[in-house]
Amino acid sequence: MTGPSARSGGRRWTRALCALLMSCLAAVAPSAAHAGPATTAGQEITVDGAGTGRVFDGVGAISGGGGTSRLLVDYPEPQRTQILDYLFKPGAGASLQILKVEIGADTNSSNGAEPSHMRTRTEVNCDRGYEWWLMEEARKRNPRIRFYGLEWGAPGWFEGGFWSDDNVTYLTKWLGCAERHGLDVGYLGGWNEKGWDAAWYGKLKKALVAHGYGEVKVVAADNAGWDVATDMKNDPAFDAATDVVGIHYPCSAVHCSSSQDALDLDKPLFASESGWNNYLTGASRLAAEMNHEYVDSRITAFINWPAVYAWYPTVQMQGSGLLQANEPWTGHYDLGPTLWTLAQTAQFTRPGWRYVDSASGYLDGGGTYVTLRSPGPEPQYTTVFETTGATGPQAVGVTPTGGLPRGALHRWSTTLESTDPADWFVRGADVRPDAAGGHRVTLEPGTVTTLTTMAGGKSRAAAKAPAARTMALPYRDDFDRYRSGATPRYLSDMEGAFQAARCPAAAPRSAAGDRGTGTCLRQTVTTPPTKWSRVASPLTLVGDSRWTDYTVSAKTLVNGAYGTVGTDSTDSTGTASLLGRVVNQLNNVGPGRNNVWQGYHLDLSADGTWSLKVVAPDKATHVLASGSRSGAGTDTWHRLSLGFKGDTITARVDNRVVARVTDGTYTHGQVGLGLDSYTASHFDDLAVTR
Repeated sequence: MTGPSARSGGRRWTRALCALLMSCLAAVAPSAAHAGPATTAGQEITVDGAGTGRVFDGVGAISGGGGTSRLLVDYPEPQRTQILDYLFKPGAGASLQILKVEIGADTNSSNGAEPSHMRTRTEVNCDRGYEWWLMEEARKRNPRIRFYGLEWGAPGWFEGGFWSDDNVTYLTKWLGCAERHGLDVGYLGGWNEKGWDAAWYGKLKKALVAHGYGEVKVVAADNAGWDVATDMKNDPAFDAATDVVGIHYPCSAVHCSSSQDALDLDKPLFASESGWNNYLTGASRLAAEMNHEYVDSRITAFINWPAVYAWYPTVQMQGSGLLQANEPWTGHYDLGPTLWTLAQTAQFTRPGWRYVDSASGYLDGGGTYVTLRSPGPEPQYTTVFETTGATGPQAVGVTPTGGLPRGALHRWSTTLESTDPADWFVRGADVRPDAAGGHRVTLEPGTVTTLTTMAGGKSRAAAKAPAARTMALPYRDDFDRYRSGATPRYLSDMEGAFQAARCPAAAPRSAAGDRGTGTCLRQTVTTPPTKWSRVASPLTLVGDSRWTDYTVSAKTLVNGAYGTVGTDSTDSTGTASLLGRVVNQLNNVGPGRNNVWQGYHLDLSADGTWSLKVVAPDKATHVLASGSRSGAGTDTWHRLSLGFKGDTITARVDNRVVARVTDGTYTHGQVGLGLDSYTASHFDDLAVTR
C-alpha cells in the first residue's frame, strides 16, 4: 500500500461499528460457548511456571483526543497531587504503566484543541501546553512508565498535508522537545483514526534512526480493524517500518475481534485506544475488555481513553475516564469502580511479564481469566478473573507448578456495579493452599478478582475531596498575571489557541473609551490546520455550566495588522463572538456539518453589523435580534456584553443596549469567546458578574 487509506473515521462511529460487528461475532465466540449455569464441582486451573505466552506490554491511558486533561493542571494542592497519585503512583490507584499523549496541533480532536510545538516551519517551542507537565508528573511517580505520542491533527504550514516530509520533521522535533524535558518516548504513532500511508511510515522509521531515536517503536495505525496488519503482511517495507500493530476498540461487550494476519506478523498487538467507559458505570465493560483482549485476540497492551474526565461538562462524552476532575475552583474530584477495576491488573503486573496461555481462558460459569508471570529465577504470578458473564457463584482452583511459589495467594476484588466505595478494591483473606497445593476460591458474579503472589497493593486511600460547588461570582481575568504564551487559568480551547500576549499599543479605543491594556488574550493560529474534527473556527470556553443569572462582558479587537504574528493574517477581518449560557456541544450542524455549542451568541463583525443568536437543542440557529453600529469595525477596540436574568437577555455593544429580548431556551451555562476565522485577534478584561 503506497497511498493513504480510505479507512478513517471518528471515535464515535468507530465504537458503534465495532460494537455492531462484534455483537454478531459473539454468537459464535468461545466465551459464549463457555457461558452457562454456575458450576458446583469447580474448574481447575494449572499455572505452569514454564508455560508460554506473549509478553505483556502494559496497562495505560490516554491524555489526548483534545483537552481531556485540560482542567487537571489548574487544580489546587493537595488535590492535584492526590489525583496524580491515583493515576500514576504504583500501588496507589490505577498504577498506569503507559501514558499516551496527544501531539498537539492547535485544532479540535474531539474534546478540545491542544497547543502545537511548531506553529511555523522555523519555530520550535517545547513548553506549550500541559502534556509535558503531565508526563513529568507521571515519571516522578513511576520512573518506568512508558510514553506514547500520537497526532490527531497537524499544523496548516505542512507542504503536502499530513502524510508529508514536513510531518516527519514535526515528529522528530517533538521527540527533541521530549528529550529536553528528560522524557524517553517509547512509542510513536501516525494519524489517529484517519487511515495510513505505508510509504510515510518508512520515511518516519528512517528519520527516527537518523536522528538518534531508533529505540522508539513505531505503531501503525491507530485505526479500527485489523486491515493494517494485512497490508503489512503484503508489503515487506511497511512491515519493516513498524514495530507494533495498534488498533482501536476491538471489543464488543462480550467478545474481541482477532486477525490471523496480525498474529502471524509476530509483533506486539495493542488496543492502542480502548475503553471509552464511564468512570462510575463502566467498570463491568472495562473488566471484560481487559481480559477478553488477550483471551480472544492475544492483545498485550490495553490503553484506556481517556485517563481522566478533566474537561467541562458542556463538551461531549461527559463522564468518560478513570476518575472525574473537572472542578479546579474547588478541588473537587470523584472516584468510581472503573479506576479500581484497572488497578486489579496494573497493581499486580509489570510490563515485561509473560502471559501463561495454558492458564488463560474462559470460565465454565461465565467470564474469563488471564494469568501472567514475571521473568527471573524467583518468579511471581498473578491471575485476574472477571465474571461479567456469570449468572451465579462459581468455584475455581488455582494450582502452581513449574517452580512457581506455592504459598498463600493474596486476594483483591471489586464489585463492578456497586456504588459503595467499600466494595471497590477490597483486600480479602489470603488464600492458602490445600494439601494438594491448590488454592480454592468462589467467584461471585459481576466481580473482578485478583489472586497474586505479589505483596503490596493498597486499598482505597483515605483522602477526601472537597465538596462540589458552583464557581463563585464574580469571575474576572485581565490576563496581566500570565507570561507571554501561557494559557490562562480555566480557559479550555475548543479550536485554535487563545494565549497571553501583549496588547496592541496602537489600536484605537472604542466609542466608550475602552481598550485593552497590558497583557491580552490573543488567538494566535492564523493558518487553518489540518483538522481531525469539524469545529469550524477558533473558540475557547470558561466557567461553570451551573451559572444562571449573570452578565458576561469582554473587550475585543477584531483586527488585521494589529494581530499579525508573522504568518498570513495581515489583511484578515472577521467576526468576534461572546457566548453565554453555553450548555452542550452539538455535532454535525450547518454548512460543512460543523460542531457548535448550544447557547447564546453575540456576534460583532468588522463591518459593524451585530447579531444575537441562539443555537437550539434541535441544531437550528435562530437570530433573536440584529443591527449595525456605526464606528464598529476592524482594528478598533469594542466591549461586548450579554446579560441574563430569567428569560430576559440584554445585549450591549460599547456599553449601549442594542437588544433586549425574551427567550427561555436556556436557563444556565458557561461562557465563551470565539472568532469566525483564523485571525490573530485580541480579547481583554473578561468578566462574569451577578
